[in-house]
Amino acid sequence: MAKNIYTVCQEISSDEKYGLISQIKRCAVSIPSNIAEGSGRNSSKEFNHFLAIALGSAFELQTQLILVKELNFLSEEKVNTLLSEVSEIQKMIYSFKNKLQ
Repeated sequence: MAKNIYTVCQEISSDEKYGLISQIKRCAVSIPSNIAEGSGRNSSKEFNHFLAIALGSAFELQTQLILVKELNFLSEEKVNTLLSEVSEIQKMIYSFKNKLQ
């Protein structure tokens, strides 16, 4: 998903590159980065904490993509595809968190 986000962000006006686009990219990278960091921790409790951060980033990304859609920065079809990916990742993280508890 992070790779898809980076690819699609190239289509958005350069006026937004250091605003919304920068934030979207940071969120997209934060999700797998926090999962990876948490998996390297010594306890399920610590891993769960990093999954919570990743989940928060996923919800933040979802909000930003909705804004991109409402501002017509990308086609509705492209944003909806990304939103579906984000929603699926949210579900996977949530499920994984519950299994660790």
